[in-house]
Amino acid sequence: MKSILEQYVYTRDLTLKIVEPLEIEDYGIQANADVSPPKWHLAHTTWFFEDFILMHYKQGYQYYLEDARKLFNSYYETLSKPFPKSKRGLVSRPTVKEVMEYRHAVDKEIIALLSEGEDLDDEFYKLIELGINHEQQHQELLITDMKYNFSENPIQPAYKEASSLGESKQTVAPINWSSFEEGLATVGSNEERFKFDNEEPAHKHYLYPFSIADRPVTNGEFMKFIEVGGYSSPEYWLSDGWATVGKEQLEAPLYWEKHEGSWYTYTLFGLKEVNQYEPVTHISFYEADAYARWAGFRLPTEQEWEHAFKEEKIEGSFLENFILDEASDPEKTVFGSVWEWTKSPYVAYPESARPEGALGEYNAKFMSNQMVLRGGSCATPRNHVRLTYRNFFHPDKRWQFSGLRLAKDGK
Repeated sequence: MKSILEQYVYTRDLTLKIVEPLEIEDYGIQANADVSPPKWHLAHTTWFFEDFILMHYKQGYQYYLEDARKLFNSYYETLSKPFPKSKRGLVSRPTVKEVMEYRHAVDKEIIALLSEGEDLDDEFYKLIELGINHEQQHQELLITDMKYNFSENPIQPAYKEASSLGESKQTVAPINWSSFEEGLATVGSNEERFKFDNEEPAHKHYLYPFSIADRPVTNGEFMKFIEVGGYSSPEYWLSDGWATVGKEQLEAPLYWEKHEGSWYTYTLFGLKEVNQYEPVTHISFYEADAYARWAGFRLPTEQEWEHAFKEEKIEGSFLENFILDEASDPEKTVFGSVWEWTKSPYVAYPESARPEGALGEYNAKFMSNQMVLRGGSCATPRNHVRLTYRNFFHPDKRWQFSGLRLAKDGK
């Protein structure tokens, strides 16, 4: 197992590897209010280490950038008034060069503290670990945000050339079902290893008999929903979902477009024909729920999902492979490849405690009007994924690598 210093250096270097293919003009793009420019991600993750660690543990430390908190505080209202997310693309200064120098300066200070290791309490190491995991979240956001930003360019540029690692899936077996009896299941985590506050505490949850599919829904299966008029049939949709279909004129997953009768999708490697055997992705909770209802099934609850896969190994397609959405095998996917929508609202676990201070805003204050996803995606770092991880987004959001797995009552 890597030391905390090795983890820190590895994580910070991986972020720079992600942006390596970018040109200078790419760093400031912000196509809509949901996404952020690459430069902002690079600066914000650095500010996190600076504000939450260096300002408290480095005697006499002063902000490397005087206005860092003003510019790069995302949503910690107890610290300062955050700069509006929708305007992050307007921050042309500091420059990319200055942000890279900022990263280097903060890294130098953090590495020095970790190397010396004197007079540092447990809270320091917990904050370093949180900062590492926070940066891993932003590594995934860097990928998904860049994809959306590039997709808005009419010439549909590629983030990078396709690798030789992704082999197109040419077939997929029919869905098989795993069935589970009713009873009490343990959900959540009390483990000592890192976990976010929204994953604890471990607690009992009663499950009724259910079955869950052995793989996610594929593009080809979702195409059938489109072909029979799924996007024009209100009986399959929740009310808010149907309103969203009309408002946004939805006809297919995000990035899909039809050319001469065939579906194509924009990927980080450019436009390619949709592979019907790969997991469908870039769909909202509303679309996942509507498809499940049309197919005669439902989405699993997050508790069912966690119970069903508690013995599953953490294997799949992850960020470090840099295959991304080039190719994915649904028959080898529980963790990685696509996040899977559940039917569970994002709420606090029983007897969970909100951390004090600004870090209490990290997760808990978002527990309203959002839905839980499980599993991890092809843009999630490998050692960031675990069984109890709870991702969450508003039900209309589609720019993440989000798909679905079917479930049903009984056997």
